[in-house]
Amino acid sequence: MSEFEQLHPSLQYHVVNTLGWSTLRPTQLAAIPPIHAGSHCLLLAPTAGGKTEAAAIPILSRMLRESWPGTSVLYICPIKALLNNLEHRLTHYAGLVGRTVEVWHGDVSQSRKKKALKEAPDILLTTPESIEAMLISVRVDRPTWFGNLRAVVVDELHAFAADDRGWHMRSVLQRLEHYLPQPLQRIGLSATVSNPVELLEWFAPVGDRCVVGSASVSTDADVTIDHVGTLENAATVISRLHRGEKRLVFCDSRSSAEQLSSMLRSKEVRTFVSHASLSASERRQAETAFGEEKDCVIVATSTLELGIDVGDLDRVIQIDSPSTVSSFLQRMGRTGRRSGSQRNCLFLTTNQDAFLLALGVTHLWSQAWVEAARPPDEPWPIAAQQILAATLERGEWPVNEVVELLSCCFPELPPEGFKSLINHMIQQAYLDCTEGLVRIGQCTEHEFGRGHYRDLLASFSGAQLLTGRCGSAEVGYIDPTVLTGEEPQRLLLLAGRSWLVKEIEWSKRTVWLEPAKEGGKARWMGGARSLSREVCQGIRAALVDGPSSYVHLSQRGKSEFAVLTEELGVSAGDHFMSRKEGGQMRTWTFAGTKQNRTYARKAAKGGASVKFDALSVQAPATVFLFTDGDYETLQLSPHEQELFAEELKFGSCVPPNLLVRTILARNFIDSVTCASSRRSS
Repeated sequence: MSEFEQLHPSLQYHVVNTLGWSTLRPTQLAAIPPIHAGSHCLLLAPTAGGKTEAAAIPILSRMLRESWPGTSVLYICPIKALLNNLEHRLTHYAGLVGRTVEVWHGDVSQSRKKKALKEAPDILLTTPESIEAMLISVRVDRPTWFGNLRAVVVDELHAFAADDRGWHMRSVLQRLEHYLPQPLQRIGLSATVSNPVELLEWFAPVGDRCVVGSASVSTDADVTIDHVGTLENAATVISRLHRGEKRLVFCDSRSSAEQLSSMLRSKEVRTFVSHASLSASERRQAETAFGEEKDCVIVATSTLELGIDVGDLDRVIQIDSPSTVSSFLQRMGRTGRRSGSQRNCLFLTTNQDAFLLALGVTHLWSQAWVEAARPPDEPWPIAAQQILAATLERGEWPVNEVVELLSCCFPELPPEGFKSLINHMIQQAYLDCTEGLVRIGQCTEHEFGRGHYRDLLASFSGAQLLTGRCGSAEVGYIDPTVLTGEEPQRLLLLAGRSWLVKEIEWSKRTVWLEPAKEGGKARWMGGARSLSREVCQGIRAALVDGPSSYVHLSQRGKSEFAVLTEELGVSAGDHFMSRKEGGQMRTWTFAGTKQNRTYARKAAKGGASVKFDALSVQAPATVFLFTDGDYETLQLSPHEQELFAEELKFGSCVPPNLLVRTILARNFIDSVTCASSRRSS
């Protein structure tokens, strides 16, 4: 029997006669046997390679063959835009065989959610944070709602695994199994990873596993790097280039996306904007533009990077550069979907650092290299979050069951740390304990209790933003720092338009706006990006060897490259390159943010003034010394611990010794990092 013939007869009929497909793609066919067998799977295919169908079709086949009742499949995505985009397609496939699909996330109305609870869909499209909300909600009958689950599909698995959302997602899946008679079948979808076996082992630590397909990196693309110097110049280039085509422009901050959108609209370019601080209705306009517009520009942050079906998109333009090859591939993969078209990406860099980063990322891509997807080391803050969330879910429960759950959710962590974590949370009143039973403590209620513990649901922190409204319409969310100062009139940029601030209701966290003709500023607080050693070494290789033959430099790009190579003077034989700048010595290491932070921390022991970035370290020559050993002695002062802990949500719940492990592993090359590396290898 062929792979296709293993599908339920109804699906075979509709694939051929309703969908009009003569056959399925190789990855889609190869996924049928292991998914039918109940194996945990990682499905790999290039962007637009049909991964959704590779999971959905055999899952629907199992659903029919085994008569799965109720909500039997979760389909988890990292962003709401992807869920919204998938809803129509999956509803169509499921509807062909009499099954239903529903979406559940923060933008979905309460009336729609109530209807879903009454009329359980077969497939639920959602996010980890929404599942967490359901698990702690008193309105959800958890055994009934979750008790029929059989499988979970996680789209863009590599995106989850790259940060603490991955630990959170995996832990939530483990907690769901408390309500099930059998473990969930886990199916991950990914396009761009170099370590698929390791990623699947992390995603599904127990059970039979199968990697299906290939995510090899293709270098068949039209890639150009242009150095334009300013965002205003970038807007001029975009306004004149590729008129009549649909162009997706990526920015790596919400502020630059707002500024660029405003500039393009002033040049009479039909422009849409999408980022996480816009209202749902504003974001939907950009998502709709993907399918319906032709001659337009869509300016977006990474919110539109992942998986969304963009139809007949013509061009991708990148302002400056993403920090990873994986992200570059995702963005460029939005193009080249029509028969006869080619993937393309135009970099418009506005400063030297961005130009260097574009060189490094494209150099690695030209060698068919892409990052491994590895979760952050030592996720003790997420373990603390899971203790609190699970305690809200269960009301009160024995300490030994808490330890047992943590051991299942975090098998990578040393078991002796779990009791230390629980004891600390009891001491700090995050938990209350009586006769071996723990419940939510006063400190948790004080810090996280607002809005039905809304801030406890997510593994990431967001600024306390204000809602911007114009009349009855919600426009988006505003960082309070942009409202400081004594200006008689405050002008803001939001949704690519200028607004005059009429009134601020701090008690309701609302800013009342009215349209303004021009002007305004946009600002949101955000952390600085870290660069890996591999990307920085890619920059060095590009400077030494010249741009790859797969990458075209514009005339301005060639001029900037000549300036940089003369200025830096990097040669093939030099491990480091140093030069004096005033009374300091700046050493170009091309070692990455983590390694250079470690160098700088050691050099500053004697009180010397030391600065660093991903590419270089600047310090007095008399005290500066590069060594790759002796990491066991790395110590952090209480003040340093406090500064780093501010970046870790739930860090205050973690005892100092475990918190230091997390800080060192994620920010320095030290003994903890070395030990973690040895464990993963």
